[in-house]
Amino acid sequence: MTQPKMRVSATVLGAPDPQALGAFYARLLGWAVVENEPTWVMVRPPEGGTGLSFQHEPGYLPPVWPTAPGEQQMMLHLDIAVDDLNEAVSWAVDAGATLAEYQPQDDVRVMLDPAGHPFCLFPG
Repeated sequence: MTQPKMRVSATVLGAPDPQALGAFYARLLGWAVVENEPTWVMVRPPEGGTGLSFQHEPGYLPPVWPTAPGEQQMMLHLDIAVDDLNEAVSWAVDAGATLAEYQPQDDVRVMLDPAGHPFCLFPG
């Protein structure tokens, strides 16, 4: 059997408010909102390519960072390469992110988006 053509279109994050989370990531990354429905928002880079989507989850529980037994576990996180780590942290905080209390690496900053999803900023 020949493998059919496949490509990842977007990573989807559950959210209590997909419009707010989509707006956060659009601002953080300088991307555009390309779909905006009541329960679904998609953002993509201006040059096209793989984007991020946000789906309404009525029973959404934010993941706990760092992970803890019996608590909502993180299913994924985004790694975002940046030119200047300190500048990127400040930008992310201004956009609405929170610097996580627990930081396991000196050269990476774990941030939490407004819905509590961890994402990492790293020099790259």
